[in-house]
Amino acid sequence: MIRNIDELSYLMLKKALDATSARNRAIAHNIANVNTKGYKAYRVVFEDKLKGILKGENIQLVTTNERHIDGGKSLQNLNYDIKRDTSSSMRLDGNNVDIDNEMANLAANAILYNALVSQANSKIALRRFIITEGRR
Repeated sequence: MIRNIDELSYLMLKKALDATSARNRAIAHNIANVNTKGYKAYRVVFEDKLKGILKGENIQLVTTNERHIDGGKSLQNLNYDIKRDTSSSMRLDGNNVDIDNEMANLAANAILYNALVSQANSKIALRRFIITEGRR
């Protein structure tokens, strides 16, 4: 059970970092198989699931009173999915990896990962400052 907004934000950062790390592995796998005959690319699905939870969609709660809230349980159960892109290919060998698209996705994912790490580091630095009462 999540007790405060700080724990909730840490959990969201952790889940997002896990998803971007998995996305990086999937993109690297796709790039490595760009010339493999019949290969279909992998995609990591996370942001749409997170948006759904934040909007209150697809939350299945078990409560004893209609005024209860989930207390972050829906975020604790949030995980990314790895899906195979089975769409058709413009290539004759059946491979649907577009190297330009994969490289752009890799760059965007790296920027997102670095932003999430920076956010996590800021939260840790603030907590360290509070614990030491600003002394060095």
